[in-house]
Amino acid sequence: MTSMEAFIRAVPKAELHLHIEGTLEPEMVFELAHKHRVSLRHSSVAALREAYRFTDLQSFLDVYYEGASVLRDEDDFRALTAAYLRRAHADGVVHVEIFFDPQTHTARGVPFEAVIGGIQRALAEGGKTLGITHRLILSFLRHLSAEDAMTTLEQALPYAGAIAAVGLDSSEAGHPPAKFVSVFARARSEGLLTVAHAGEEGPAEYVSEALDLLRVRRIDHGVRSEEDPALLARLVRERVPLTVCPLSNVRLQVFGRMEDHNLKRLLHGGLCVTVNSDDPAYFGGYVAENYLAAYRALGLSRADIVQLASNSFEASFLPQAEKDAWIRKILAIDADPGTGVH
Repeated sequence: MTSMEAFIRAVPKAELHLHIEGTLEPEMVFELAHKHRVSLRHSSVAALREAYRFTDLQSFLDVYYEGASVLRDEDDFRALTAAYLRRAHADGVVHVEIFFDPQTHTARGVPFEAVIGGIQRALAEGGKTLGITHRLILSFLRHLSAEDAMTTLEQALPYAGAIAAVGLDSSEAGHPPAKFVSVFARARSEGLLTVAHAGEEGPAEYVSEALDLLRVRRIDHGVRSEEDPALLARLVRERVPLTVCPLSNVRLQVFGRMEDHNLKRLLHGGLCVTVNSDDPAYFGGYVAENYLAAYRALGLSRADIVQLASNSFEASFLPQAEKDAWIRKILAIDADPGTGVH
């Protein structure tokens, strides 16, 4: 490992675009399938991994939802989240803002409280044992109706103290942000922050809609914003963060190869770009692997890595004093590589 690669792994990071269901490794799929006596289409871990060859977002979602079907009780969600936190900690992550998709589970009869209860238990344990702070983001499935999303929001309100924000994920094409205006308005009225996936599979117009109609604080993905120069200028001017997921973008054919990714161009254009892993069990790597893949393919400099890590805290929902403290720590480590990271 080069000194630059070691620096990338060690530098403190916040991860802001992570679907907890997307951290379900094939080994755990089979473990939980055995526990719950669930029949799987694939005969082995290797066969399941072989299925992780995607041509677009929908081909991924088909496998993703099938995998999620083995998550049945609170202990499953605790184990899933705990496993992710251990991997994140090894990658230098000190703060996580995790998406969870309750509709994926409640539609199968899994109680909402089992989903959030298991995740919350693991996050609390991770705070104590690993020192990782967190925020939890409830994501609505955009291929379902706005009415279904509103029902889910109503289910979530008794747990609002544990939820920082709501988001929007799943199939983007044909499901514009405008579809969920009333749901997001209700969420904001309840004191929840808002984010949304936009400009990945869908056009730059969806990014503008998410900002104007859903009043989101940051955009998840947003790489197609580059198609609209006026939007790009707005993102720079308003310092709207983009939670970019390089390996995911390549695996889902948003970009043909990592060398074609626009991450560096967006960063050097003055956008608040962050690096995240999205659904790492399916896309080939957790957050450090995303940094490393972008570094190697795009020729990122040490200054670029420092900026990306600093952006991850700037874009987070941490209090300003905590953001500033982590950014100062990153700058101190950069100035003196011998400085400890914790």
